[in-house]
Amino acid sequence: MTMDLSMTLPTMLPHGRQEVLDWCRSVDEGPWASLAVPERITYTSHSWTVQLAAAAALTARVRLWTTIVVLPAHDAVETAKHLASVDRLSEGRLTVGVGVGGREHDYRAIGAPFERRWSRMDEQVARMRSIWAGEPPFDGADPVGPPPVQPGGPPLVAGVMGPKALARAARWASGVDDGSTVFGVDRETVGAAFERIRAAWRDAGRSDAPHISASLWYALGDGAADRLQSYCYDYMRIFDEGLARSMAEAMTCHTPEALRAAVDTCADLGCDELFLVPTTVDVTELDRTREALGL
Repeated sequence: MTMDLSMTLPTMLPHGRQEVLDWCRSVDEGPWASLAVPERITYTSHSWTVQLAAAAALTARVRLWTTIVVLPAHDAVETAKHLASVDRLSEGRLTVGVGVGGREHDYRAIGAPFERRWSRMDEQVARMRSIWAGEPPFDGADPVGPPPVQPGGPPLVAGVMGPKALARAARWASGVDDGSTVFGVDRETVGAAFERIRAAWRDAGRSDAPHISASLWYALGDGAADRLQSYCYDYMRIFDEGLARSMAEAMTCHTPEALRAAVDTCADLGCDELFLVPTTVDVTELDRTREALGL
C-alpha cells in the first residue's frame, strides 16, 4: 500500500501574510498530497476559516483538509456555508475533519455549550449534509448557498479515538483522523488504534474500508529538539503544566532518522495519509523534510 504524505500549515504559530504565501505555494509545488488547517480558539492560532480560504485561493493542486474543526463549538448551518464556500473556491478539493476537541476553554470563549458534544456532533453532521443537499434551514427559507462542488458535500472524516466515538463515526464518516501518532509513532499503540478503526467499520456492517489519516508533530535542523519540545509544552499546558512538561521531554521526532522511522511505521501499519505538523513558520523546513524523506 502507498501512503500519501501531506503537510499541515503552521496555523498554531504566530505568522503573517508572507509565511502563508510561502507555505501554500511551496506545498502546492511539492510532493505533498494534501494541505491541512487545524483549529484552536483560545490560542495564538489563526482562524481556521480564514486560513482555509487563503489556502484555497493560493493552491491549485493539493487537496485541502481541516484537522480538525471542533464542530460542536460552532453553528452547523454557518459551518456548512463556510465549508461549501471553500469547496467552491478550491474547485472541489476539500475534505472535512471534524471532532469534539478536548478543551472547554475553546467552547466557553465563543459561548458554545460543552455538554452533549458527542451527540450534538452527530446531529450537526446530518444538518450540514441537509444544507449541502439544498434543503432550506427552516420552512419558508431560501436554501443556504453556495452549493458545494462535490456531490453531497465534502467528505467527512471523524477526529475520534474511543470505542463509542468510533462506533458513532462508522455511521456517517468516510474515515477517521486518528490522534495516536501526534506525539510519536509507537508501532504497538498505533497498530492497535488502526485496528480498532477497521473493527468499528466491520461492526457497523460497512463494506468500504475507512480512510485512516494521522498527524505527527516534528522538527528538523538547528535547535530541533528544543523547538519540538517547546511546541508540545505550549500546546498541552492548558491541561496540566507538569504533564505537558513530561510529554514535551518525551518527544523524539526531531532528527531525519526519527522522522523516516515514524513515516515508515505508519505506512507499514496501513495508514492512508500522514499529515506532518511543522513546529516552525520557516518554510525552509519543507526543504529539510524533503531531504530527510528522499522526496
